[in-house]
Amino acid sequence: MEGHNFTAVTKFILLGITVHPELQAPLSFLFLIIYLSSLLGNLGMIVLTLVDPRLETPMYFFLRHLALTDLGYSTAVGPKMLANFVMDQNSISYNCCATQLAFFLLFVACELFILCSMSYDRYVAICNPLLYTVVMSPRVCWVLVAIPYLYCTFVSLLITTKIFTLSFCGYNVINHFYCDSLPLLSLVCSDTHEVEVMMLILAAFNLISSLLVVLVSYLLIFIAILRMNSAESRRKAFSTCGSHLTMGP
Repeated sequence: MEGHNFTAVTKFILLGITVHPELQAPLSFLFLIIYLSSLLGNLGMIVLTLVDPRLETPMYFFLRHLALTDLGYSTAVGPKMLANFVMDQNSISYNCCATQLAFFLLFVACELFILCSMSYDRYVAICNPLLYTVVMSPRVCWVLVAIPYLYCTFVSLLITTKIFTLSFCGYNVINHFYCDSLPLLSLVCSDTHEVEVMMLILAAFNLISSLLVVLVSYLLIFIAILRMNSAESRRKAFSTCGSHLTMGP
């Protein structure tokens, strides 16, 4: 690729969800409702678990951070997408694009590992109820969320830095409604093999490890529930775990 003069990319154009102008208004209204619902629901969960003393338990502690991660990645994408709908101006600056990608990757990956922490919390609560308050101490709970945040911050910055240190060809149209890694790589002139392999390995590790933790935790929980003598205890245990399974990765 040497010898070619590439125009420095200072901004990107997001193609958005649709190219049909007549769909812009209804789609903008639909996504506004979805985003506001997510915003209010997650903020409500965060505030409620902070102010209500009855919710100062490990389960609600993890729910608060799950709501925070959901709020994080929806806010990384939602406001800019809605602004593009309203102003019909689908450009995003180079730095804002990098920032959007970094925060989106951070919170999406974090959500997987917060769900792992939640499944471990339920495992301890059902399989070792007498030791629950000892095992799931406030310090342990903070460790179980701090590690995902630190690890996912590292992964997010690593991927974002790797992508944005590559050479873009000057063609700056992203075939997506936000700055995502794969559409960005399609605009790169230099070799992307190393970055693609790294992203594949990290994505596989994140998905497989988090899924294994959740599946093993709930397999052990299921075995423990089947061994319970009381039908009422089994019903309560299934009810408690069922709500978490619906949020699984």
